[in-house]
Parts: sequence; structure tokens; C-alpha cells
Amino acid sequence: MNEKNNTLKQKVEESLAKIRPALQADGGGVELVDVSDDGIVSVRLTGACGGCPMSTMTLKMGIERTLRQQIPEVERVEAV
Repeated sequence: MNEKNNTLKQKVEESLAKIRPALQADGGGVELVDVSDDGIVSVRLTGACGGCPMSTMTLKMGIERTLRQQIPEVERVEAV
């Protein structure tokens, strides 16, 4: 893993730390799995978020939108 990717991964983790309290308030959570060199962030939705019918909306409209606003290098966010 290169230094650019490590820096990007750190930025993503910091942003996710700001998002987590809102997810935890509803019994869910999010874990960072990986950040690719081309800006694709892989996350795992946990707790109530893992099986929630609204998880796709949470992922795209919440997590992805927030990360892309804060970190221009992020292209998209995928659940794994």
C-alpha cells in the first residue's frame, strides 16, 4: 500500500468517525474495509444498518455524499 493510499484511508476513517454517532443512535454502525487507489471506499454496515431496508439510502445519500464532500479523491462508496 502506498503513502497516498494510506493518507486517503486515514482521511476516510476520520470522516467515518464523525458519521458513526448518527448510525449508532439507530443501533447501527459502519466499518472501513478498504480504500482502493482509484478512490473506491469499501465499508461494512453493522448492527441494525446491516439488515435495514434503508441501508442503501444510508450508504449513498449519507455516507457516500458526506465522504465525497469532505474528500474529493473519493469516487464512490460500496458496501461489502
